[in-house]
Amino acid sequence: MFSGANDRNNAIFTVNSGAGGTESQDWARMLLRMYQHYAENKGWNFKIVDLQSGEEAGIKSATVMVEGDYAYGYLKAEIGVHRLVRISPFDSNARRHTSFASVFCEAEIDDDIDIEIADSDVRVDVFRAGGAGGQHVNTTDSAVRLTHMPSGIVISCQNERSQHQNRAMAFKILKSRLHALEMEKRKSAEHDQYEQKKEIAWGSQIRSYVLHPYKMIKDLRTNHETSNTQAVLDGDLDPFIETFLRFITSESKVK
Repeated sequence: MFSGANDRNNAIFTVNSGAGGTESQDWARMLLRMYQHYAENKGWNFKIVDLQSGEEAGIKSATVMVEGDYAYGYLKAEIGVHRLVRISPFDSNARRHTSFASVFCEAEIDDDIDIEIADSDVRVDVFRAGGAGGQHVNTTDSAVRLTHMPSGIVISCQNERSQHQNRAMAFKILKSRLHALEMEKRKSAEHDQYEQKKEIAWGSQIRSYVLHPYKMIKDLRTNHETSNTQAVLDGDLDPFIETFLRFITSESKVK
């Protein structure tokens, strides 16, 4: 299952809310919690690097550094759009709603891999961090945002204790993201992971989580499913992840 060059590496993991407003922002928060529990069950370190809260509830996006053996090898199986169907806790008429959130993952690259980034290609902005995080939050301009002009990649980091630490972490993520982009350019379109970053809406999901009118979670790539939805939302993801990894391994052998 782990034949990729970077499968042993740490993972830089991103969750984004999609179509559905507050509903999807709450769903993104639920997914973030699910992956945090999964990482804890694996004995991995789960460190939130940047988090953008929703206006009313949930999160707009979160970037996490997941540190542990084969973190990327496992979590790359989660790349794609995740769909939730439930009775909305935000709807006074208790109607059923469909929400979407996307997941993306790239490997943290080794320090011995040289990725050159010209100073002129990166705009560095500093700003005051927001949200929980201790006394350093909202007291200094410690948060850092990098904009890589050639690729359009934007990286924000605000959860370290100093501007220097946030800058170092942001550049580490940028290098990993540029490395992943370059590796994908070298692959054929058939295996291009970046095609999985589709519109976060109906028709592009990899997994469906139905909590009403029945309980069922189904992976649309492998058809693996379970009715024990709470266990999955509490981090019991190995059956889904391992089924998918075995599936793509068998597919590659056939080809």
